Amino acid sequence: MPRLLLLAASEETTTNRPLLPCDPDPAAMEDEEQQGGAASSRGGGRSYWRWSKQDFYPEPSFQDLSSYRAAVWQTCSRLKDRLLSRSTDTTELVTLRKESENPMHPCLTWWDLLWIGFGSVVGSGIFVITGQEARQAAGPAIVLSYAISGFSALLSVFCYTEFAVEIPAAGGSFSFLRVELGDFVAFLAAGNILLEGVVGAAGLGRSWSSYFASIINTNNSDFLRIKVNFFADGFNLLDPIAVVVLLVANTIAMTGTKRTSLLNWLSSVLSSLGIVFILVVGFIHAKSSNLVPFFPFGSKGVFEAAAVVYWSYTGFDMVATMAEETKNPSRDIPIGLVGSMSVITVIYCLMALALTSMVKYDQIDPNAAYSVAFSQIGMNWARYLVSIIALKGMTTSLLVGSLGQGRYTTQIARSHMIPPWFALVHPKTGTPINATLTITILSAILALFTSLDVLSSVFSISTLLIFMLMAVALLVRRYYVRDATPKIDLVKFLVLLFLIIASSISVSVLWASGVRRWVGYAIASVLWFVATLGMALLSKQRLPKVWGVPLVPWLPSLSIGMNLFLVGSLGYVAILRFVVCSAVMILYYLLAAVHATYDMAHQQETKTEAIM
Repeated sequence: MPRLLLLAASEETTTNRPLLPCDPDPAAMEDEEQQGGAASSRGGGRSYWRWSKQDFYPEPSFQDLSSYRAAVWQTCSRLKDRLLSRSTDTTELVTLRKESENPMHPCLTWWDLLWIGFGSVVGSGIFVITGQEARQAAGPAIVLSYAISGFSALLSVFCYTEFAVEIPAAGGSFSFLRVELGDFVAFLAAGNILLEGVVGAAGLGRSWSSYFASIINTNNSDFLRIKVNFFADGFNLLDPIAVVVLLVANTIAMTGTKRTSLLNWLSSVLSSLGIVFILVVGFIHAKSSNLVPFFPFGSKGVFEAAAVVYWSYTGFDMVATMAEETKNPSRDIPIGLVGSMSVITVIYCLMALALTSMVKYDQIDPNAAYSVAFSQIGMNWARYLVSIIALKGMTTSLLVGSLGQGRYTTQIARSHMIPPWFALVHPKTGTPINATLTITILSAILALFTSLDVLSSVFSISTLLIFMLMAVALLVRRYYVRDATPKIDLVKFLVLLFLIIASSISVSVLWASGVRRWVGYAIASVLWFVATLGMALLSKQRLPKVWGVPLVPWLPSLSIGMNLFLVGSLGYVAILRFVVCSAVMILYYLLAAVHATYDMAHQQETKTEAIM
């Protein structure tokens, strides 16, 4: 079994802290001896490339048709069991890693994480969504949309950082939610995480091909796409270039984490130099008249754009998924997450301002905004440079996205919510090839058919809800400890948490309904403030050992409010698409995942009782 990869606190708290990645853990080593090397023996010396039923559905419920029929009849009781169950830090960090048979290698430092955060976010944010939302939703006020989303994302970064330091597992938000909110909520998050990975990669692939096409033909960013007239709008432009790009980037990611990190670092440095060029030239050619009117679509457009451009900030959670491969999570993760996101927020705002200053908002190309903008101001040669910079940025985002999504999928498979075949780590590369390859194939199929505007709305609502749940999970972690929190304190906490969420939803519904009178917003805001104040007066049941979110519960409560508000700004169609996707996820959970996780949990309980 791989050595325990846990965070390190100060020497004074040694007895209460997990271990450094290089520390041998006596308990884990003893358990390995007792289990007879279970981590390595599970594979039985078999090849990594295997496809048997036992590798996909090894649980007793799926052994034969009669077993499955019996399991289905017990769905209600099993669902109740899973709704009430919560994982533990030890389960996520130690027990589940046995499912991968081979360990991931701790090879990353804070420097690697800083550039992973930068590379994963900047490519997708600056070059993919800015032009679309500036032209269709916010106009020059897109800079405010980025500022609003950046502030909300920074709140989520704080929540992620505390969890990633204390539970440095490959599952990121999935593992964190499973520990604090239970299996069912974690499964919904898992489904949306996988949806994020597939949709996000597909969107980047489509945008990559748009920029590449703009180098060849400035007037038509769809130049390299194949139109199929009998397909519905939004799905009728086939994009083979996007498919090729996705296959190449994900293949590189599968060859090794450190190698991919190095390529990301080199490419991100070059992208940074290009961004400096864009800013300097953009502001030199800026015209104040292009910024008038500043709010062509009103405040509603600003917030609608803020909800969509949230996509631009979502790469930061990939840093959290790399915690299992980080040498010193307690130091490296806070620097990598908070440092990269602070810089990125400033860059986004400056880039958005430069674009809308160069070109009137209604003349911005929604698919390849920056490269076309330089042509529009008479610098035709610069559009080639800008397109190359954009392509580099999006390529690094694809590389890091491949790393992160592969690890998300691995941890989800370790829990058996999806088949454990996806959890296998290749013994030579130390990477989850099965998981990464699956995400690659799905995103390539989606990128072939689906336009960017359809992809972005689906992606944003999934992201916002996951980040909202992360803030809720942090509050639960601070205020509720099983078998330790007095029942009266738990009741108070749950009531106050309900009021925080309800008041946030009220503001979101008011805004989405077009209500602009201040009375409703004032009542909801006061309710939110009173509920948060009440929670602040409760005694905390757990404090972070090394690094924690400041101003709890105020910052997590504000994160809940902002994320739910932005969800309400996305519009009816995006929410409908999300509901349909969630319904499919729940159907799969009831038919398969609930039975697999139930069997696994009770098998672990049986083993524990036998040892005791």
